[in-house]
Amino acid sequence: MLKDSNIMAVLPAKDIYRAMEFYRDKMGIEPAETMEDGSALYRCSQGTSFLVYQTDNAGTAKNTQMGWETDNIEREMEELRGRGVVFEEYDFPGLKTENGIATSDWGKASWFLDSEGNILNISQRA
Repeated sequence: MLKDSNIMAVLPAKDIYRAMEFYRDKMGIEPAETMEDGSALYRCSQGTSFLVYQTDNAGTAKNTQMGWETDNIEREMEELRGRGVVFEEYDFPGLKTENGIATSDWGKASWFLDSEGNILNISQRA
């Protein structure tokens, strides 16, 4: 059944080439496959992957669309900042970031936008 299947996130891109450049230059991730329909497949750890595809709908979601878990969020953020990634600052009821990091009983999290306006996340469980 599906619970035993790998999951693949799907992200929209208004400009697939700009998106591929972002994931290569800012995130340090090369596509495992590019497809003739204007999409790129990226493979990550333990069978996880994400697909970026060309569409005019990119950047319209107001929610986190994809995230990575890490065991050292500060190290990951430092590396990404060194590549030009800018982390979001939030101050909402129940969510406040400090230097880009929200902390709670469950752990720490940070958010940033990709080149297409998609909201991405890094988290570290407590």
